[in-house]
Amino acid sequence: MTDDSLPELARISDVHEVRPALRDQLTDCWTEVTNSGGAAGFPFPPVDHEQVAPVVDELLGSLDPRRSRLVTAAFGGVLAGWVVLRRDPHRLVEHWGTVHHLQTRPGLRGRGVGSALMRELREVARDELGLEQLHLAARGGEGLEDFYGRLGWREVGRWPGALRLAPDDTRDEVLMLLDAL
Repeated sequence: MTDDSLPELARISDVHEVRPALRDQLTDCWTEVTNSGGAAGFPFPPVDHEQVAPVVDELLGSLDPRRSRLVTAAFGGVLAGWVVLRRDPHRLVEHWGTVHHLQTRPGLRGRGVGSALMRELREVARDELGLEQLHLAARGGEGLEDFYGRLGWREVGRWPGALRLAPDDTRDEVLMLLDAL
């Protein structure tokens, strides 16, 4: 028996595991998130499928079983959200990973998708990649510090005024750490 209220999670470590339908869903999700004002890598909406697709292809092409993972969440085969984890290959910092592009489809927010993705990512980091800590940078002014804080992350610094979204909209970049994997 399955619980339809919980997303189905998948771990992907190689571009060859990504079917064209998933690639299109990733692109559509990223487009929707960006166009709804989400802080997901395209700071100046609107964007369209043609702009986002090459960036998705680049991201998928960089997947490597030793250094990165894409984690997806779906309801009934429909992508609800996704996140990427990367490990730097340099020995000095190979014990930690960086979280990129956590996003959930706007119409599916409030169903625990983001939290489920981050919990799964924590397991992947610890159990599959042997990482000791995770880092991320979040756009200030979005309430993301509270979201990540509820999942055990802590703020370790800020780059004040680092992000200029418009002449009258400058935000901090918030640096966060999860070190109890």
